[in-house]
Amino acid sequence: MHAMILAAGRGERMRPLTDHTPKPLLAVAGRPLIEYHLLRLATAGYRDVIINLAHLGEQIRAHLGDGGHWGLRIRYSPEDEALETGGGIFQALPWLDSNPFLVINGDVWTDHPLTPPTMPAQDLAHLVLVDNPPHHPRGDFHENNGRIMAAGEPRLTFSGVGWYRHELFADCRPGRFPLAPLLRAAMIQGRVGGRHHRGIWQDVGTVARLRALDDMLGNPA
Repeated sequence: MHAMILAAGRGERMRPLTDHTPKPLLAVAGRPLIEYHLLRLATAGYRDVIINLAHLGEQIRAHLGDGGHWGLRIRYSPEDEALETGGGIFQALPWLDSNPFLVINGDVWTDHPLTPPTMPAQDLAHLVLVDNPPHHPRGDFHENNGRIMAAGEPRLTFSGVGWYRHELFADCRPGRFPLAPLLRAAMIQGRVGGRHHRGIWQDVGTVARLRALDDMLGNPA
């Protein structure tokens, strides 16, 4: 099984912390954020992990190395400029041999086990949705009986955890582009499944949310 961690973002809202440290290496409860992903991936049975790099990416490479410390094989996909989610995944497709493959945002923390779902053959994606956080009250998508739709109520927030088939990117070209339009097009075709994860999830997009996660993990109830 192959997985990809998206770690190329600049982290503008995390400045000044991200002026000198890439966001995935910011520590929560004494451990860099990205290491929680690696530990969970190894526990879930993944062995091959692709990590895309842009802003201060060599720090990530130097810290994680080849992944052997976690029982993983890490390969890096450097980007001269951040290619956004879709472009970054598309560039890494030649190394993502499993179909489907997992992609997880490098700036989230979740207790989701990352166990691969059973995807119907026609599905192009399987998304993990979560309750809408205070900073994103309108959500992203609607889930109904395991099917994900762009329209409908109630709405949930996309967690940044998803499994994708290569066919989702069949009409794409190299360069910078977002993932969301591809997902919405697949939803119109009825080819996106997913589940509502009711466990812990935190988007670490600001210094305040980083500190809140640090408090939660460092002082569990």
